[in-house]
Amino acid sequence: MIPELGHFALIVALLLALVQGVLPLVGAHRGNATLMAVARPAAHGQFVFVALAFAALAYSFLTNDFSVENVARNSYSRLPEVYRFTATWGSHEGSLLLWTLILAFWTVAVTVFSRHLPQDMAARVIGVMGLVSVGFLAFMLFTSNPFLRLLPPVPEGNDMNPLLQDPGMVIHPPMLYMGYVGFSVAFAFAIAALLSGKLDAAWARWSRPWTTVAWLFLTLGIALGSWWAYYELGWGGWWFWDPTENASFMPWLAGTALIHSLAVTEKRGAFKSWTVLLAITTFSLSLLGTFLVRSGVLSSVHAFATDPGRGVFILAFLAIVIGGSLLLYAWRAPHLMTGGGFTWFSREALLLANNVLLMAAMATVLLGTLYPLFMDALGLGKISVGPPYFNAVFIPLIAPVLFLTAVGPLTRWKGDSLPSLALRLKWAFAVALAVAALLPLTLDGMKPWASLGLFLALWILFGVAMGFVERLKHAQGGWAARLAGLPRAFWGMQIAHTGLAVVVIGATVVSNYEAQRDVRMAAGDHVDLAGYRFLFMGAEPREGPNYSAMRGTMEVWRGERKVAVVHPEKRKYHASGMVMTEAGIDYGVFRDVYVSLGEPLDETTWVVQVYYKPFVGWLWGGAALLALGGALAASDRRYRIALRREMRTAGVAEGARA
Repeated sequence: MIPELGHFALIVALLLALVQGVLPLVGAHRGNATLMAVARPAAHGQFVFVALAFAALAYSFLTNDFSVENVARNSYSRLPEVYRFTATWGSHEGSLLLWTLILAFWTVAVTVFSRHLPQDMAARVIGVMGLVSVGFLAFMLFTSNPFLRLLPPVPEGNDMNPLLQDPGMVIHPPMLYMGYVGFSVAFAFAIAALLSGKLDAAWARWSRPWTTVAWLFLTLGIALGSWWAYYELGWGGWWFWDPTENASFMPWLAGTALIHSLAVTEKRGAFKSWTVLLAITTFSLSLLGTFLVRSGVLSSVHAFATDPGRGVFILAFLAIVIGGSLLLYAWRAPHLMTGGGFTWFSREALLLANNVLLMAAMATVLLGTLYPLFMDALGLGKISVGPPYFNAVFIPLIAPVLFLTAVGPLTRWKGDSLPSLALRLKWAFAVALAVAALLPLTLDGMKPWASLGLFLALWILFGVAMGFVERLKHAQGGWAARLAGLPRAFWGMQIAHTGLAVVVIGATVVSNYEAQRDVRMAAGDHVDLAGYRFLFMGAEPREGPNYSAMRGTMEVWRGERKVAVVHPEKRKYHASGMVMTEAGIDYGVFRDVYVSLGEPLDETTWVVQVYYKPFVGWLWGGAALLALGGALAASDRRYRIALRREMRTAGVAEGARA
């Protein structure tokens, strides 16, 4: 009965999404307040029924209901309970249900925090999100029903993909989807503004915090995915330019450009057309990522769908959403007012240059991701586009972005003097250049790419420091009082830029100075690497809840001091028979040591991989700073004051009507 209840809940949710998507838009077009008022209750009802469907599927997994095909294919009776719950979204069908639940959650959040908006604008925003929900609910019900029954039921399940049986995968997909789906709010605001013809600073102010929150969730999702790949896949990599990684990285790049473009539109009333186009592009890339991963066209550990019919449905949905949005944009954009003017050297001009470079970098990732698919579809053979291509085309485009990241916040709006700014920055430039040239000598020798990366990171950090100095020199009171008086938006920008510099340092150092050895080891053997001695103590059998393992013990010594003991494992899962590697890692602020068991050569001898990873943890620490900066910026005082003021105004108006 529970699966049937879940299926029924999805049908009701689809009907409510149709009501939410159609009636408010018609009401906004005709000025009918009654139809516009339907938006909020319909959105709330849709969320309740989608949540009910999700709960029904989770219950089926937790109770090992193998009469449900989805459960039988993706769970196992001996699977730990936490992974039985996460298996709810470990399959194609379950991940789409999670996506739809998060979309319904974002919609409810918009209904709660949009009461201060004009009624027609709120109705259009909620209506557009309802139409997006219609697409995903229809996709589930017609091609990817998570509640299909197996008759007769099987006695045991096939088990969850062992790669996903990890704590990181408990929170990585929800975080990633919160970012993906969150950009639907920016998209809905953009489409609502195009429909109404009201593209002004108020529209940008309404949309900007939603966009920033979505961006910070996507940042965390990508960082968690990178960290999971680092410790779970067993070969110590943190970014592979895998198409599935690119599917989330492309909307992140576009979303970063959108955040900065919204800042100009809110502050100066400029870039209106560009900002709307970026909002459409960012959400379109989120949908494209769904198509790439969920249609089965990619060969990746994340792509579980193999039915091309699903891909056709998503492709049609993509064509409707993207094509319809661009047609509306082409119709409305020529009539938009351009906003305030600015000179060639101004904050607006530098932000525009930054955005163009970000979108060019995104286009290179898009080309490298889609080109092999087009070649294969045209019967021209299978090719692989890997790190050499992406590093060759992406880095030259992103390096100027990093350089401008330090300069942009120090430049005045409307216009500035290049010689004056150069004079202010000359010592920062010289010190960053000198330190970047000398610092590699303390690591493992001079490397041009390492010096370039370190220079750009130090340049950003000096820019952040100068931003604080210039902001505080005219403030009153002591340093603590001055710092406390700075707005959250400023703190958010500076912390995010600091996080970006930290990521660049981590990526630069680990890419240029990591070390690795593959060796044959028996108990008592040792190998030296990067000043560390790795002493292998042997491996012994261990039983897990749904797997058998050989657990190695490796002591890590630095001179005469034992600094760590790590335990790499080789696991074989009972249901699937898959063999997986679990790395043993000693984490540190300035380095990780990483050990992975390869294949056994005999009863006592193993192939062992040992790695030295300098500064690799800075990648994820920097990502955390990026997300923290986004959270501070989204909670800036001006948004909170405007929200309270407008909500009070709305309350007074409702009281007057009563």
